[in-house]
Amino acid sequence: MDTEYGDEDKKQSDLHPCKLLNFKSNYNNRIVKYLGTVFYFILFYFILFFKFYYIFILYFYFIIFLFPGAFLIPYAVMLAIEGIPLFFLELAIGQRLRKGAVGSWNQVSPYLAGIGIASAVVSFNVALYYNTIMSWCLLYLVQSFQSPLPWASCPHRIEGNSTIILDPECETSGAPTYFWYRETLNTAPDVESPSYLNWKMVVGLIGAWSIVYMCMIKGIKSSGKVVYFTATFPYVVLVIFFFRGITLRGFEKGIQHLFVPEWEKLKDPAVWLDAATQIFYSFGLAFGCLIALASYNPVRSNFLRDTLIVTICDFFTSIFTATVVFSILGFKATLAYEDCLEKHGLQNSSVENPQNTMQNDTICDFKKIIEESASGTGLAFIAFTEAINQFPVAPLWAILFFLMLLTLGLDSMFGTLEGALTSLNDMMLFPHVRKEIVCGVVCLISCIFALCFATTTGPYVFSLFDSFCANIPLLIIALSECIAISYVYGLKQLSDDVELMLGSRPSYFWLICWRYLAPVAMLLILAASLVEIFSNGVTYDAWDAEKGVAHRLFWPWWCQMFAVILILASVLWIPGIALCKYFGFINMNEEHPSFFPIDVLKEERKIVPHKSTDFERIVLGFRD
Repeated sequence: MDTEYGDEDKKQSDLHPCKLLNFKSNYNNRIVKYLGTVFYFILFYFILFFKFYYIFILYFYFIIFLFPGAFLIPYAVMLAIEGIPLFFLELAIGQRLRKGAVGSWNQVSPYLAGIGIASAVVSFNVALYYNTIMSWCLLYLVQSFQSPLPWASCPHRIEGNSTIILDPECETSGAPTYFWYRETLNTAPDVESPSYLNWKMVVGLIGAWSIVYMCMIKGIKSSGKVVYFTATFPYVVLVIFFFRGITLRGFEKGIQHLFVPEWEKLKDPAVWLDAATQIFYSFGLAFGCLIALASYNPVRSNFLRDTLIVTICDFFTSIFTATVVFSILGFKATLAYEDCLEKHGLQNSSVENPQNTMQNDTICDFKKIIEESASGTGLAFIAFTEAINQFPVAPLWAILFFLMLLTLGLDSMFGTLEGALTSLNDMMLFPHVRKEIVCGVVCLISCIFALCFATTTGPYVFSLFDSFCANIPLLIIALSECIAISYVYGLKQLSDDVELMLGSRPSYFWLICWRYLAPVAMLLILAASLVEIFSNGVTYDAWDAEKGVAHRLFWPWWCQMFAVILILASVLWIPGIALCKYFGFINMNEEHPSFFPIDVLKEERKIVPHKSTDFERIVLGFRD
């Protein structure tokens, strides 16, 4: 950033690439105002589009399928006691300490530097496989510029002069499913099958990582310019799909499946476990990206307002997006239901009320059909492509849909990579290397590692990363953050910091959540997750080409060992750094605090020393 500073400010600017302070100084106010807007824009839309991408590509919608209607209730509860408080906490840490995750936690205590490194490792691991989804979107987007669409019908071959024979695998599975598993991924029968490079995927990966690098080459300032487009375009497409979806035949059946709760499901601990787990992915908690992005905020930025706006908008956006998804799936399921009735020679009158099918209609169960219409990544690349085939001017809808997914992926990648790159900057590993070079090297190394996803067994490696590289590590990292703030940094010190930045102290609700509610919830989730893994084992979906369906298989022992390595590769940094520091194996220098105008803010806000109450000392652990 080419900005003129005074002599004193020049010394302080070396502590962080962007120390944007909104008070009387020699800073260029126009640049400060512009960059502050960019940082808020990226923070706001990174979280919303992480949610969008997670709904469309990953498993938020699949949990709704498992617990129709009832899932939204525990999700809202976990949002209140876990999601919003942790989001508020990470923004407060980043804005006050003015560093990325590694620098911030090292400043809290050198024994806690491992928390930031663990977040950086998780961000890097997630970026590895996350960008693979963008390569899939690129491949589908490029192939959408043709009519008819390549997944609209099965490939055929001619025998003799006139005989047309459909490929048996495609005839069994259907054109969209065949195009996904065979034409795009060329999926092997299982993870232990011989593996070969899929050159179509290799090209897609190179293209995806090249796009990410070109968007981030100048850091957060340049990526902010890209976000101005990528942040608005998906909303436009979603609104278009919404109005198109509610005009489709059978859309109301999908909406009914989304909103009508099965109340007995609330007694199932699994629905509460899944709701709490989804919060981390929805908000990007514990990835380090929130702390990194908040470190660029002006010191007077109202991050409590940002927290409430982003999290509440995220909740209602998820409902709106799910409405779009389920209206499309209701249409698709209605078509499949009618085909089933026709195939078995049953009466079609039950379509009006598919939940109460005839006694002789047990095969054509509408609920079962709609639940089977999505599994894993199948929503975007199987269910939606099949629905798009039924639209008029199908290529146009396909282009809009996959361009939207591509832009959503870009926004999510900005935040994920920014967390990893800021951590590298905090650790001063390459102090004299320009950021665009560091970013280029990281993208190149990531692209090379990501080639493991571009093989015939790549989809299974992708599933392994998706299942184990982030779920448990994020829980442990977030739990460590709450413990570090509550018992090491101190809730009183954090309350004083919040008062400096906002002009008022955080309410007891936030403090109780940070010290008790959120840690207890995460401990229960972690314990339940481990019990589930050890009691039922871990499985994955393997593609059966002969039957044209996916079936569940247990991971082989070496994949289970690799899953353990994926988990330990990030979380071991937390106790590892602390032990090495304690026994003197490494010398973690005390983090030099970044410039923060404490005296200016105290005078401006007329802050007087706070006297702790008995409740604060006994319950909240305040230390005077």
